[in-house]
Amino acid sequence: MIRIHDLTHIYPATRRQPSRFALSHFDLNVGAGEFCILSGPNGSGKSTLFRILCGLLLPSAGSIIIGGHDLMRVPRMVRRIMGVVFQSPAVDKHLTVSENMTIHAALYGSLEDSVGQRMAEALEWTELKNRLHQRVETLSGGLARQLELAKCLLTRPQILLLDEPTTGLDPASRRNFLDVLKSLQRERGMTVLMTTHIFSEAEEADRVVIMKDGELLACDSPQRLRNRMGREMVVVVPNDPEAMATALTEDLGVQPLRFGDELRLEGVEPQDSLPLLEAVLSRYRPEIRSIAIKQAALEDVFIHMTGGGAKDAEETS
Repeated sequence: MIRIHDLTHIYPATRRQPSRFALSHFDLNVGAGEFCILSGPNGSGKSTLFRILCGLLLPSAGSIIIGGHDLMRVPRMVRRIMGVVFQSPAVDKHLTVSENMTIHAALYGSLEDSVGQRMAEALEWTELKNRLHQRVETLSGGLARQLELAKCLLTRPQILLLDEPTTGLDPASRRNFLDVLKSLQRERGMTVLMTTHIFSEAEEADRVVIMKDGELLACDSPQRLRNRMGREMVVVVPNDPEAMATALTEDLGVQPLRFGDELRLEGVEPQDSLPLLEAVLSRYRPEIRSIAIKQAALEDVFIHMTGGGAKDAEETS
C-alpha cells in the first residue's frame, strides 16, 4: 500500500549550519492492512519522512507510491485515500465537536450528501456522541484526541498516518486510544503507519521500523527484533561505569554496552545469565549499585541498534 524507494532528502545550507542529509536512499514497503510503527532517535529522519508522506515536503530524490498513486505526480489522488493525525492538535478548540467534523467534511466536498451518516459512523466508538455541541476547549486531552481520530475516519481512509498521536495523554487515555485504533484498523483493514517513541505502543504492531541518521536500521516484527538480542541480558549499574566496563572486558572477557549509568551484557542464554551475574557480583560487589537479569524488550533493541534510549527518541526535525 505504501512503497518508498531510494528516498533522499537534503536540507540546504544556512548561515548557521551546512547542508545535511535527513534521508539517504531510504526504502520501505508497508503492505495493505498492515500496522507499522516508525521509531528513531533525534535527527533520525522520521519527522522528515512523515512530512513527505503527508505531501507537506518535496523530497530531493526518490519515489513514493501510495495506494497505487505516485505521490509526487498525483498528490490529490493520494489525499483522497489518506487520513492524517498530527502530533500537534489539528482541531479548532473554539468550535464544537460537530462544527469541527462538519468543516472537515466540507473540505472533501463530495461528502455533503452523507455527512450526517458518516459523522455518526466516525463517532460511534467514541465518548463524544453526546457531546456534539460541546466546545473542544472544554474536552479532556483524551476526548480531544478521540475527535482527532474520528475526524480522519470521517473520510473512510484506506491509509492512516499518525505522528506520535498519544503525546500528552495520561497512561489510561493512551491505552484506550491505542486499543480503539487497533480495533478499527483490523475491522476496516486500514493500513496504519505511526511514529512513536513509546515502545510499549509498538508491541502489537505487525512490524517496527528503526531509523537512524536518515537510514533504515531494521524493519521486522516485535518478536523477531527481540530475538536478535538473545533471550536475556544482565544489567549492571556500577559506581564508575567507565572503569567497570574496562574491568568486565579485561577480567571476564565480555564487552558491555553502556547506556547512561548502565552497563548491559547482552545476548545471554538463560542457563548462563545467573552464573554471569554471580561472577560479576563476586568480583565487584562493593562497586555495584544494582544488578539484574532481564529479558530483552523493544526498547533494549532500540538502545542496542541506535546507541540511544527511548527518552532520546522524540524528534524535532
